[in-house]
Amino acid sequence: MKILCPARSANGGWKAHAEGRLEDRLSQLAKPKLLIIDELGYLPFEPNAAHLFFQLVSRRYERGSVMIMSNRPVGEWGTVFGDPVVATAILDRLLHHSHVITIRGDSYRLKEKRRAGLVQKQPAAVTGEVNP
Repeated sequence: MKILCPARSANGGWKAHAEGRLEDRLSQLAKPKLLIIDELGYLPFEPNAAHLFFQLVSRRYERGSVMIMSNRPVGEWGTVFGDPVVATAILDRLLHHSHVITIRGDSYRLKEKRRAGLVQKQPAAVTGEVNP
């Protein structure tokens, strides 16, 4: 198992690419049975980083499991990757043979802060509808 956070490790891919070690880095990330990618979409990808991410997903496709955590719906991944074509290619490989689990609601961190009284609950939006 390997955990990867794109927001913190994008420069590692570029460094490996610049030093001619990209193939070694991709091979390293292709080896674990499970690759966990956390905080995908927290920061948008640079165009070339999106292509490197595509290479990683392609390398792992049907060879190893990938778990991705993101607070962005897949419909926004064109924006995350800066290119809807790259996003579609990535999603095509990720969603094939996958199980998608959507969790709605506050994060456990926000729940804990509310429980401690550090954050107030947001008021419900006014929709104009009246419930009897």
